[in-house]
Amino acid sequence: MIVAGAGSGKTRVLTYRTAYLLQQGVRPDSVLALTFTNKAANEMKNRIAELVGPASRAIWMGTFHSTFARILRMESERIGYSRTFSIYDTDDSQSLIKTIMNDLGVPQQQFPPAGIRSRISMAKNSMVSPADYRKGAHDIAAQRAGDIFEEYEKRLLRNNAMDFDDLLLKPLQLFHRHHDVLQRYQLRFEYILVDEYQDTNRVQYLLLRELAAQLKNICVVGDDAQSIYAFRGADIRNILEFEKDYPECRVYRLEQNYRSTKTILGAADSLIRNNVNRIAKKLWTGNAEGDPVVLEVSDDDREEARRIVVHIQEEIRKRKLGLNDFAVLYRTNAQSRTIEDALRRAAVPYVIVGGVAFYRRKEIKDVLSYLRVLANPKDDESLLRIINVPARAIGDTTVQRIRSVAAGRKISILDALASADLEGLLAERTLRSVRQLSTMLQKYIALKATMSANELARALVDETGILRLLKEENTPESLARRDNVQELVSALAEFTDQHPQSTLEDFLSEVSLVSDVDMAEFGRNAVTLMTLHAAKGLEFPVVLITGLEEGLLPISLALDTREEIEEERRLLYVGMTRAQHQLYLSYARSRYHQGEVLSSLRSRFVDEIDTAFMTVPERPVPGRRFDGGTGAPGFTVQRSIHRPPEPRQRETDGFSADPMPDYENHSQDECQLKVGMRVQHETFGKGRIVVLDGRGEDARAVVEFESVGRKKLLLKFARLRAG
Repeated sequence: MIVAGAGSGKTRVLTYRTAYLLQQGVRPDSVLALTFTNKAANEMKNRIAELVGPASRAIWMGTFHSTFARILRMESERIGYSRTFSIYDTDDSQSLIKTIMNDLGVPQQQFPPAGIRSRISMAKNSMVSPADYRKGAHDIAAQRAGDIFEEYEKRLLRNNAMDFDDLLLKPLQLFHRHHDVLQRYQLRFEYILVDEYQDTNRVQYLLLRELAAQLKNICVVGDDAQSIYAFRGADIRNILEFEKDYPECRVYRLEQNYRSTKTILGAADSLIRNNVNRIAKKLWTGNAEGDPVVLEVSDDDREEARRIVVHIQEEIRKRKLGLNDFAVLYRTNAQSRTIEDALRRAAVPYVIVGGVAFYRRKEIKDVLSYLRVLANPKDDESLLRIINVPARAIGDTTVQRIRSVAAGRKISILDALASADLEGLLAERTLRSVRQLSTMLQKYIALKATMSANELARALVDETGILRLLKEENTPESLARRDNVQELVSALAEFTDQHPQSTLEDFLSEVSLVSDVDMAEFGRNAVTLMTLHAAKGLEFPVVLITGLEEGLLPISLALDTREEIEEERRLLYVGMTRAQHQLYLSYARSRYHQGEVLSSLRSRFVDEIDTAFMTVPERPVPGRRFDGGTGAPGFTVQRSIHRPPEPRQRETDGFSADPMPDYENHSQDECQLKVGMRVQHETFGKGRIVVLDGRGEDARAVVEFESVGRKKLLLKFARLRAG
């Protein structure tokens, strides 16, 4: 096992090890080298070919899925498939699930197909059969998923098809049922090499264990400190327990970092040492000491975004860098919106990596289309985009009939929805859906004159059910889309706060200008925006990490267990170690969320970083005073990076508008409440406090309830009890 620290050149080690084997006379086709991306596999192939020649092309090198699909093409008849089996991607699988749901009479609005597909995939990756899944189903959603799962597997086999999960599961079944096949591949692959071993899931782990069981000649390369894909099924125990699985193994540590300065490396190391589940290692570098890590504190997310732009401009002048030398990293895609706005206003080109620009994301364009119909009822294109979003049983045939009525009577699509001409053309259920959509849109068109644009958008989004459906789908992707829709509502709230006399049309005009910008014209010379997950494996001279706040990093969904917190800590560690010369960390004391300004508590991770490696800019933070000063709570505004932090009360950070709290106006219960505390509510049941804000009569809490999700409560009425 090669434990390769960040920036230590692990890919080079794996490449040279493989080339060395071939130079020693090892047959190329006896080497199995597995990676996680086709790009990584191709780069390694090309490097090895440069070192030892074209004979290396015979190496079995590729991703787990592509390599085992190759094996299945040769062996699939042993498990009941022909060699011409189809491979279903995510869309194919979801389409099949929709067909099955229709056949079984399972309503798709109540049980979103994407959520069902996610449940089935997680079950497969955990090696849970349909029968076992049904046995463990404790609610109606799980029971329905179990029924669909069972039929899904039957139809895949009937269709001679496998989904992506099957490409790993079926080889394992093949090896278990046919030991002669397993033995043949055990003897064939004399040398097994695995890159990014910390990212393997349970099925991949078992496949490797089976193949290496006879010769025990396996070499894995990875870094437990960079295991950040648990949401995809990755299991950090695979690398942490490698020595237990192979007691005779040798462990080598690559501890020299070739990427970052001593200061950046020291800061990152001081953070990751707080993880209990880790392989001990001490990274070092021969690089320069470097400048201190800058901790930037802003009053709100808009100021945070503006300061990011200022730092980029200052670093360009100071270091003579290009725009492509900068990366702005964040925990969720929704955070990019304020950063994009600030960069655009400063005429700084940017590109989104691992995602699309905020205003071009599907869910954002859908909501904007609703708003455009309210602003311009004759906008047929916008209405046609959302006529069946979310699904309301208005199919293509219905749309064509509505368009025919509109064309025949020369009226807008919106007017056609209410036309009596549809009564003889549409089925009763479909006509009812069309009328309901028409009534809803007409209602909000009428309300536009009496409601603010912010209130109008929030009410409309709520009534469409978009947020509820995305939450019920309950996949990482759907929850991210839900966050994006909420961020759009926040953008509109922010716009109306800044421009009190503005209209909905004004906001849509500004957004249209943003959407029409063709970022491709900037070429490669642009600031890179991406999530922390997307940044893994990359490096930049200057890295700026934003949103270091409780509930954001660590994200609120990960606050329940130590293992989840440790993964969030590793995620920040990955982001910090992307920086070569300069690292900025920032958080905001308040942030727009779901159209409201909520106070934020800085991330616990900030306090875990050794202050010897950090500094806070001298310029004062505009606005409120915190902890008796204008710098970061718990830090003295300084240029020296060697002063220790001052003690502070974490739970009151960021919520007092004055240097000293007004204890006389705090109730006893209010003072006892803390962020993260488990509480009980008479109506909503059990939950966990996410945010505390305000004082006295205005004291509020945001609570994530198990039954109804997130609620904002006034403490004087909430009667929260610990529990």
